Amino acid sequence: MSTIRYAASQRWIHWTVAGLVAAAYALAEFRGWFPRGTPIRSAMMPLHFWAGIIVMLLLLPRFALRARHGVPPVTPPLPRWETMLGSLTHVALYAFLLVQPILGVLILWSEGRGIPVPFTSLAIPPLFAPGAAIEDVAEDAHKLLASVFYGVIGLHVLAAVYHRWLRRDDVMQRML
Repeated sequence: MSTIRYAASQRWIHWTVAGLVAAAYALAEFRGWFPRGTPIRSAMMPLHFWAGIIVMLLLLPRFALRARHGVPPVTPPLPRWETMLGSLTHVALYAFLLVQPILGVLILWSEGRGIPVPFTSLAIPPLFAPGAAIEDVAEDAHKLLASVFYGVIGLHVLAAVYHRWLRRDDVMQRML
């Protein structure tokens, strides 16, 4: 079976975003392993934050590349229900990649903190005054979405495994 792959630039952004999302989760989840006040723990949340911001910033070139290069066909073609489920999953993933970083910014600004510049004491100042109501809602939503998207990311990975090993089509190979 001959596979038409995504453009190299599309594959690069996909895997870069996957790595950054994994890094953002790891930085948030493993921060508690390090004592408060240590340089590594102090660097983890700014790095978590910037991983999210870079993911969000990569959405625009990602969509531009998709418009330019399109989506390669799946061989053999997918049933309609699989195409629809895949589209829904991708919309959820894109929404996550956009909303999570925005919520992160809202959390920082509602606390009156600026956007940290990693490995420096510099920060981009907040654009609005602190507010506990915004902070609580944004933080709760950020944590809830992080938990929900463990599942959505897992579904995405399981779908790749399903397509490769059970359905034996070229869905996964198009992104490799």
